[in-house]
Amino acid sequence: MLKMLRSAIGVAVTAVGLAPAAQAASSEKFDSPALTARLIAAQDGVPQSGRTLSAGLDLQLGDGWKTYWRSPGEVGIPPSVDWTGSENVSEVEFLWPAPKRFTAFGIENFGYHGEVVFPLRIELARQGEAARLQAEISLLVCSDICVPQDFDLSLDLPAGNGIDQPAAERIAGFLTRVPAEGDGIGIEQALVHLDDETRALTVSLRSATPFDDPDIFTELGAGNALGKPEIRLGDGGRSLWATLPVLSTDDTTRHDPVLTVTDGPDRAFAITPNRAAEAPAPPFSITAVSPGIETLIWIALVAFLGGLILNVMPCVLPVLSIKLSTVIKYGEQDRRTVRAGFLAAAGGALTFMWGLALILFLLQRAGVVVGWGLQFQNPLFLSAMVLLLSVFSANMLGGFELSLPSGLQTRLANAGRGQGHAADFLTGMFGAVMATPCSAPFLGTAIAFALAGHGIDIFIVFTSLGIGLAVPYLVVAAVPCAVALLPKPGRWMGVLKIALGIFLVATVAWLLWVLDGVAGTAAAAAAGGLSLFLAVALSVRRLPRLARWPIVATCAGLALITVPRLIEPEATELAASSFHWETFDRAEIARRVSRGEVVFVDVTADWCLTCKANKALVIERNPVLTALRAEGTVPMQADWTRPDKSISRYLERFGRYGIPFNAVYGPGAPDGIVLSEILSSDAVIDALRSAAGNQTTTSGLFDQNW
Repeated sequence: MLKMLRSAIGVAVTAVGLAPAAQAASSEKFDSPALTARLIAAQDGVPQSGRTLSAGLDLQLGDGWKTYWRSPGEVGIPPSVDWTGSENVSEVEFLWPAPKRFTAFGIENFGYHGEVVFPLRIELARQGEAARLQAEISLLVCSDICVPQDFDLSLDLPAGNGIDQPAAERIAGFLTRVPAEGDGIGIEQALVHLDDETRALTVSLRSATPFDDPDIFTELGAGNALGKPEIRLGDGGRSLWATLPVLSTDDTTRHDPVLTVTDGPDRAFAITPNRAAEAPAPPFSITAVSPGIETLIWIALVAFLGGLILNVMPCVLPVLSIKLSTVIKYGEQDRRTVRAGFLAAAGGALTFMWGLALILFLLQRAGVVVGWGLQFQNPLFLSAMVLLLSVFSANMLGGFELSLPSGLQTRLANAGRGQGHAADFLTGMFGAVMATPCSAPFLGTAIAFALAGHGIDIFIVFTSLGIGLAVPYLVVAAVPCAVALLPKPGRWMGVLKIALGIFLVATVAWLLWVLDGVAGTAAAAAAGGLSLFLAVALSVRRLPRLARWPIVATCAGLALITVPRLIEPEATELAASSFHWETFDRAEIARRVSRGEVVFVDVTADWCLTCKANKALVIERNPVLTALRAEGTVPMQADWTRPDKSISRYLERFGRYGIPFNAVYGPGAPDGIVLSEILSSDAVIDALRSAAGNQTTTSGLFDQNW
């Protein structure tokens, strides 16, 4: 049908020189500040031969205004037309030119801006008789706000043979932008695989004509939305491989993926690929442009500063506990032993960072969403931390003393400097582990750079981060005499040890609270009970040493078996707040802003201590509290305590892989104002004012179904 319509319009344009002059075939215009619309026809009359006419819905959009394609993306409404009132018309085929990708309120959408003509193929009921096109049109236009447009257009076409050359050429121009279909599109192979577990669609195309700058728009049915594709080309551009994140799904409306591929202004085609049992592998190496040495040096410095600042973040309390206990131990030892011990602790911090970098690299290559601190979304990791810190707490409080077997102690003593350095190494490692729930200035930038680049980028960033985190150890290792500044050993050491033990108990309680939010009360109770049993059992003086390790193994094994079985399907809600938080919804941000409201987004989690500090010190204190309670301001909270792919994708749009994350949207900032990880009252208030702009509330202009 598309080929027939193009041919008919081509004949019409060619025949214009042979046709007598006639009036333009155009309807009356519909005018609004955002849109001018009319119906046009290639013929200004109904000829005696043939029963098909070529027409178009011609839209002229104002500066900054957009309307939508048939598959609008995450939000939006495609244009719809009711032709019921038409006369001598049996069918109208509505054709869609290839769309453009644009961003509104931080959300990917597909549609048109500037101008667009939707070609129409009109099938007449009776040949050679006058016809009337009667269109009831409903569409949505958006800029900083979204306004539904509902209007009627009519076009009378009397019997006759006249041609409207400008209209015919205009329709023909947009008809060339309608994606081609069938055997003539030059695609030799097309495969697609939809993975519901990873929520990703993988596409593989083989083209006879090389691709240059392609884009892919995928349709799965109403209620199913996909994000921006990551496209790679190979074999001189003839092979295309892409992955698209699945942002929302509706199994009741899902159909086989239909791809619309554009490649510059002159190439567009639509195809329904064959389904592949497994995700197609790229037939080429996926590489990215390597950053310059200056960029690597700069980002390494940024990562170092981020790691250094982590030492003074709210999450540092348990880290300081472990550090101080290490310092106390070296009160009267020689410089060589002090230096070796603190270097071992620094090595532990670096080793953890290298291990984390390796895990993130492997997960990234496997297509898994990765980020900073995400291990605190894992119930097994939390259970293991609860068990380990419970043991440390009992040890610090004097419940028991851990000692190596006598034979191993003798060998270590003979080795001289080696004694105790394994504990120093673990001290540094656990200090790094406990620092990861926090984010800090510079940290987000460094992590985003690392996870968006090569393996070498990840290694450099996490090495620099580990060095920054290990600075306190390295300072003492460089200047061992600094230990001499500490008070002489005495009774105060026992008091301090108990105080540090209490701090670790508080850390265990916090981890159990996080586990309650991640896995539910039953799982948290099981982990807490096993930890308490382990601590009590190890503190029994008469317990043989050989029985302690089986107890440790049994409790660890029970945690691995029990906690996963007790995970509740729904996470508990975040702690009560001083005001009502709206649940995070990316589409709702657009709806709210379109009504002139200001939206404050807070991405948080139970395990994010920096988030808790922001909340206690800034968000829930005046003047920010009063501003967020004001009419026209919507506080919206995203709970990332448990893994949530929609939140992960949202953060990725801003190049963020960790939290806290805060952004403010409004008529003056439809794409959002991103705030620093460490909030200040002045910064939040300034962002709220900037986002409000000069616009007043426009409620009532927005269709609730958008």
